[in-house]
Amino acid sequence: METFLVASGRPERSPGASVNVGVELTSTYAADGVVNYARSGNPTWNAFEEALGGLEGGRALVHASGMGAISAALSLLPAGGTVVAPDTTYNGTGDLLAAHEQAGGTVVRVHATDTAGFLAALDTAELVWLESPTNPLMDVIELDVVLARAREVGVTSVVDNTLSTPLLCRPLSLGADVVVHSVTKYLSGHSDVVLGATVVGDTERGRELGERLRRHRTLHGAIAGPMEVYLALRGLRTLSVRLERASANAAELAARLEGHPSVARVRYPGAGAILSIDVAGDADAAERVCAATRVWLHSTSLGGVESQVERRRRHPSESTQVPESLLRLSVGIENVEDLWADLDRALSAV
Repeated sequence: METFLVASGRPERSPGASVNVGVELTSTYAADGVVNYARSGNPTWNAFEEALGGLEGGRALVHASGMGAISAALSLLPAGGTVVAPDTTYNGTGDLLAAHEQAGGTVVRVHATDTAGFLAALDTAELVWLESPTNPLMDVIELDVVLARAREVGVTSVVDNTLSTPLLCRPLSLGADVVVHSVTKYLSGHSDVVLGATVVGDTERGRELGERLRRHRTLHGAIAGPMEVYLALRGLRTLSVRLERASANAAELAARLEGHPSVARVRYPGAGAILSIDVAGDADAAERVCAATRVWLHSTSLGGVESQVERRRRHPSESTQVPESLLRLSVGIENVEDLWADLDRALSAV
């Protein structure tokens, strides 16, 4: 994987050739080529899609944002159909699921760790939406079991793989039909672009779903800018080393936080660079922790090289199942002792 990350999506090697794919800035193309208008394709997109598709073991499409990718994936759900999903998801996904209900569809919400509940709910569903771990409660879904059952009963399955990345989980290999990414997060990794992606398997079923996703992207206009895609491909080159460092930091911080007197609960799935903590106290106490940090950035995103902290219930659309005092910690690549000193000081001041 590490070598593939560096080598994929490059131009063909020839004397004097560029090492990197360039930024193709055009809105239209000369007639009778493969692509005639930039809403349908761009060489810079192709390079990124080649790299991400190879990482996930499938065929990728880049979208204008993570929400653009989520919207495209949920468009596979028939109008009025039934979708099964965890009872807490990324809140943007939750908003779209709520809109589906308002339009007359059905959403069956199952606790992430209730595998039997997922299996039972699939019998009447058209689509199942999964995250592992879930955002922001960090619960782990038994993807292999749920995806196997979905495939058995003909339910379209989608896995948001943003938090795990293809380096920790490859849902297509577990039986998923579609993988979704907020490329904004770990894949680009530098908090400087907004992009999303969908990935399908290189099978007859995958190609059929991929064409539906491509058509949705084209018709709805959620297309990516070539400069953003170029930056995301550049960021992808260092995903392995960034994630390795950030994950090591997260594991160390999770261990230290377990015994902290100002922390009521640590939510860490045992891998990756995201964890959540329940501050011992109320929402105001959690907000004071965020305001007191100096190394940690109080912000709403994740997956950048910088460490970020946020109280998720400050957002009205966040699930009420998320505790008021929960802080989501996106651990970056800074020195772990600096991160600990800053966080310990902020927590101890509550």
